[in-house]
Amino acid sequence: MSDLGRKGLGDQAKEKVTPDSQKSTLDQAKEGASGAYDRAAGAVQPDSDKSATQKLGDSTRSGSDEASNQGQGILASAQETIGNAAQSIQDTVSGNTKK
Repeated sequence: MSDLGRKGLGDQAKEKVTPDSQKSTLDQAKEGASGAYDRAAGAVQPDSDKSATQKLGDSTRSGSDEASNQGQGILASAQETIGNAAQSIQDTVSGNTKK
């Protein structure tokens, strides 16, 4: 059961397990908008006013969001490293090494 105006755990799970390739653009947009609303509502609603299932959903989503952000940071770092290596190789091949 979800709190008034909040997504239920079943809805959240269904959205996560359904691949984006099986969703229409409109469905993806609605999920994004309702997800943003739900995150904001969860952030301002005191824990004492949340049901047990809503607390579980919020903490699970928070962990998922954090892992996603860390993954994006790792990806950006890897892309930067690869870009730097490619530039170094290009500089070496063209004789433009900095001394």
